[in-house]
Amino acid sequence: MPANTLVTMHTVISPQQNVSEIEIEQAIRTGIERYFDDCRARVPAFIDRHFHYPGAIATNRMALGWDMLRAPVNLLWAPVYALVCLLKILTPKRAGLMWLHNFASRVPAGLTTRVQQHISHLILVDLLNDGQEGPLLDRYLIEALEAVYERHTPAPTDHQRFTKLIGPLVADTLSQYRVTRTASADITNSISCTVLGAFAFQKFTPGGIGLGVVLASMVAKTLAARDFILGETIGSWYYSWFPPEPSLMTTVSVMVAVMASLAAFAALSGVIFDPVQAAVGLHRRRLHKLLNHLQRDVSLSTQSSFRPKDQFVARILDTFDMIRSGLL
Repeated sequence: MPANTLVTMHTVISPQQNVSEIEIEQAIRTGIERYFDDCRARVPAFIDRHFHYPGAIATNRMALGWDMLRAPVNLLWAPVYALVCLLKILTPKRAGLMWLHNFASRVPAGLTTRVQQHISHLILVDLLNDGQEGPLLDRYLIEALEAVYERHTPAPTDHQRFTKLIGPLVADTLSQYRVTRTASADITNSISCTVLGAFAFQKFTPGGIGLGVVLASMVAKTLAARDFILGETIGSWYYSWFPPEPSLMTTVSVMVAVMASLAAFAALSGVIFDPVQAAVGLHRRRLHKLLNHLQRDVSLSTQSSFRPKDQFVARILDTFDMIRSGLL
């Protein structure tokens, strides 16, 4: 554990002079390791309870209502937030770039949906605190520290302020986990569009934009055939060989309709895809990564380092979709 961490912990718990810093350091390390080992042991039961059936239905039922409107906003905002996160990575905390880094840090991840709030609450209460009131990590640290102090002095230790050090780390980590829900929904949309385009239209549509372009072409063909001078039947045959170019208004309108429909589907898609992600181990790996980063941040007293890559995968798929559709 670094020296600055030891000084911070030393100040928070107000140690007696006859307790060595090495003993304090070892007690803190032991308490943190025991706590996060127990959290990892709760991950399988947590996934079974909330991401497999029937828990997945209860978890995603929260999407009914205003989440159907928040989801489209989040999917449209997601590329902007991904660029902001990339900007934060590329602009370290240097004097000349500090303003840019601070600006990027204040950009919100999007609208928090009820499903995201519910899952964050479940992680905080069930996984991190094992259903108990108050921060469970404090109790592990208190037990480890009191065991050290009891060997030297019966005087009580002041450890109430330690929560103030951990709280912001947990809040930022859960905020990043909420971002993965939006990214997962976006990836789900890309996969769904690809499957739909392949089976329904025999086209490669790697995203909502590609699917919108295909549907816009179909709408343009239907409208042109309907107004064909020799009748709709001959018009359909003619435009099957010489397809009309859809107008910009038609393309934009169809794309907006497709994206809104996909976003509404994404709000409820967790009922289907949460059990799938649980079965293939995605939820387990994501939660273990969250705990690993949170343990590192608590141990080193650093800012939250949990930055899932899901949103960047989703943006790569979006970029490929735009390239495939001719927008880039």
